[in-house]
Amino acid sequence: MLQLDAYATLVAATLVLLLGRLLVNRVERLRAFNIPKPVAGGLLVALVLLTLRSAAGLEVKFDTSLQTPLMLAFFASIGLSADLASLKRGGRAVFTFLGVVTGLLLMQNGLGVVLASLMGLDLHMGLLAGSITLSGGHGTGAAWSATFTDKYGVQSAAELAIACATFGLVLGGLIGGPVARYLVKKVQVPGEEHNLDEVPQGFEMPETERRITTFSLVETLALIAISLKGGELLSQGLLGSAFELPVFVCVLFVGVLLRNVLTLLNWHEVSDREVSLLGNVSLSLFLAMALMSLKLWDLASLALPIFVLLVTQTLAMALYAIFVTFRVMGRNYDAAVLAAGHCGFGLGATPTAIANMQAVTMRFGPSHLAFLVVPMVGAFFIDIINAMVIKLFMAMPFLS
Repeated sequence: MLQLDAYATLVAATLVLLLGRLLVNRVERLRAFNIPKPVAGGLLVALVLLTLRSAAGLEVKFDTSLQTPLMLAFFASIGLSADLASLKRGGRAVFTFLGVVTGLLLMQNGLGVVLASLMGLDLHMGLLAGSITLSGGHGTGAAWSATFTDKYGVQSAAELAIACATFGLVLGGLIGGPVARYLVKKVQVPGEEHNLDEVPQGFEMPETERRITTFSLVETLALIAISLKGGELLSQGLLGSAFELPVFVCVLFVGVLLRNVLTLLNWHEVSDREVSLLGNVSLSLFLAMALMSLKLWDLASLALPIFVLLVTQTLAMALYAIFVTFRVMGRNYDAAVLAAGHCGFGLGATPTAIANMQAVTMRFGPSHLAFLVVPMVGAFFIDIINAMVIKLFMAMPFLS
């Protein structure tokens, strides 16, 4: 086994990002299907490592201790970008999209339970391969797998949860671009001139140059650090209560609170340029680390019925994005970008959703509404709604 420490892993992550950019720039099919650069580079490296493990018995182990801080810094930047005045403008769209997301959660669990029943599996395994791991991700999967093992006797629930969440993370980054490509053909694209209307803020155009200063960058770093520590303390304070939330949700909430209190009191104007710059760096490095360190052999170990179930869930996600998300959200360019984002966190995670949308907006133009709605719903509301939907299914007679 080749063990890489934190510094070597960081070097590897930056090289993966450069590889992803090279692949997307040179391979037309990747650009045509709007595959995010961290996804392209990270999956190629993961496949190479799988080949090395299979052919030569060599396994590379990364030190991913920086992965969680990078993810939390990304969510802090999302919170610091959330100006309540702008959120008010997108209020109706936020609640409409929340309804769409809730529909997907119900569909994922219903489909999982039905397919598990048809294939003779434990119904709890179908639920585990539903919104728990797909919309919920690794953290939610790990939390519920312990309950399934201890209370319902589901064997290897933890391993199954990790494999399902990994499968979703991979497919969430792969299907968003093709879904958006299909939908964009049906709408009027903003066009190149739309990019000149204003200097892009936030996460829409990550490669656009932004003017920054050393001191303003330090100020923004301080705000992100306060959000990280404040979110950690808030999460610890809520631990064990009815309002218990994941750390990243608390970090995002503290970022939102910090941004808007400072603005309300006129103490400090948060710089969207620096926030978006640091947020995009954190997002890119997090995704590169997450994807290059994927243990794809965990997916290969999935039993055929579970694999069929997950493939069906992936197809259902794509169809839901096309026929529900896109249509309900307005059948326009913003709706197409929202559909790509929904594929990202409907199967994987919010960072994947942002990467999916960036791949689309970098090619076709900004979508202010999509980058306003998806981070708030995908990072904040979805965990609360998902917990309610999971408990609803768990209370049903055939699962209790």
